[in-house]
Amino acid sequence: MAREEKMGGLVYSTEHGRMCPACRLPLAQCGCKAQLSPAGDGVARVSRETKGRGGKAVTVVKGVPLIGEALAKLGKQLRTRCGSGGTVKDGVLEIQGDHVETVVAELLKQGFQAKKAGG
Repeated sequence: MAREEKMGGLVYSTEHGRMCPACRLPLAQCGCKAQLSPAGDGVARVSRETKGRGGKAVTVVKGVPLIGEALAKLGKQLRTRCGSGGTVKDGVLEIQGDHVETVVAELLKQGFQAKKAGG
């Protein structure tokens, strides 16, 4: 077996950015990205977490039926609406602070199914 096949292939290129694991093209030029779909039932679950963050509250959004750039764009809109920072990690939106009510309202306004999760 060739070394590249063992290692799983190229996932990031400094010239093109992230690479598609299936067709090995840059994600912007990927023809198979339409086949990629997020896992889950399509209901966005919004919760508040403090674990592992030094007691700081973070609003976590899981299960949004978006991937890639669309998810990043939604994250940017939610962070702007809440007036705080945050990130997108592994298909999960994290927004700094306790903004559960605001995020649920904004997701519903944008046409997503959303509900509060956790206590």
